[in-house]
Amino acid sequence: MSVLVVGISHNSAPVHLLEKVALDRDGVQKLVHDAAACEHVSEATVIATCNRLEIYADVDRFHGSVEEVSRLLVDRAGRSTEEMLPHLYVHYDDGAVSHLFQVAAGLDSMAVGEGQILGQTREALRLGQELGTVGPALNVLFQQALRVGKRSRAETDIDSAAPSLVSAALDRSGAAVGDLVGKRVLVVGAGAMAGLATATVARLGAAEITVANRSAERADRLAAEYGGRAAPLSDIAAELAVADVVITCAGATGLLVTAEMVELARPDHRPMAVIDLALPHDVEPSVARLPGISLINLAELAAELHESDAGREVLEVRRIVTQEVTAFVSARRQASVTPTVVALRSMATAVVESEMERLVGRLPDLDDAARAEVLHTVRRVADKLLHQPTVRVKELANEAGAVSYAAALAELFALDPDAVDAVTRPEGLT
Repeated sequence: MSVLVVGISHNSAPVHLLEKVALDRDGVQKLVHDAAACEHVSEATVIATCNRLEIYADVDRFHGSVEEVSRLLVDRAGRSTEEMLPHLYVHYDDGAVSHLFQVAAGLDSMAVGEGQILGQTREALRLGQELGTVGPALNVLFQQALRVGKRSRAETDIDSAAPSLVSAALDRSGAAVGDLVGKRVLVVGAGAMAGLATATVARLGAAEITVANRSAERADRLAAEYGGRAAPLSDIAAELAVADVVITCAGATGLLVTAEMVELARPDHRPMAVIDLALPHDVEPSVARLPGISLINLAELAAELHESDAGREVLEVRRIVTQEVTAFVSARRQASVTPTVVALRSMATAVVESEMERLVGRLPDLDDAARAEVLHTVRRVADKLLHQPTVRVKELANEAGAVSYAAALAELFALDPDAVDAVTRPEGLT
């Protein structure tokens, strides 16, 4: 069995598609059940946040399962397969392990390093356990992912990465408009990065904060938390006329702030800082050429972040994740050959016992001491003959084709498949 991930997130799809697949708690539970009911799926759970929807499944084959699981997300979007497939991503086996570890560590979040995703990963595991759709494979994988997430935050200051990005952007905006005390700030978006930006400008003394977002409910909630007001995206042009600082974090397909909009909103060329933290861009790059406008984009900030302490923290978390993925995959591959090795040794034990019974039958006068010595010697011979092959097959488990080595061992020694399956199958599962 292998782990499959099929998902859609802020990295792969525009906001309007993410909103189409957004699910409440009942919807998430139904999706978990539907995934677990797929023909080639034995275990399943779902990570659902405002910026991602990912199905994790333990599957017996790739092609049949990826089609089934992808269909579940396509159906929930209510869009055509052709429209949805370019926005779905698929990770399989080792790639699935790596992806989940990165998600839990906060490397795949819109606000890098944000801690909320760790709780959402834990909730996915808990829900699968509660529904009975998570078995040994996903349980071990998610437990390890949670440990990776905790280790990343315990050994580094990854939590500082996103705040550092916002702080760096606001520091640069100061050259254009000065400090934020008494200023008007427009935040476009209401996700994790937008929340962080709103919290930061409120702390720095912004006089008025406006949050513009497609979802009025989320805009209202974020604005109310920091004493601001909410506005629909359709009001952005009007808001541009009065804002001193604009921070965009929506990441929608298509531009939300164009050069024409800014030019019409500010004919007097009053200074304004525009900070584009979205990927893909929310702001048309040519805005930077307008008089009085200072555009700060994510690419510039990322280059600064890479050289900063926060950037080094991100690199350190990547190192931790790589180390943990290597260790997990190695342990899993070695575990995959264990049933074959156990079955081989069980077969050898059965042969030794059978031959000893035959020997005792032919030599009835053999005393107990001699019988014990012969048995001990024969067992040592069997152990020595099997030692090197079993050690080598475990070593080869870390190389490409590990499954083939286990299969070859089973074939060479004519091991009973039922005996191997009996070792593989956890007690209590059928």
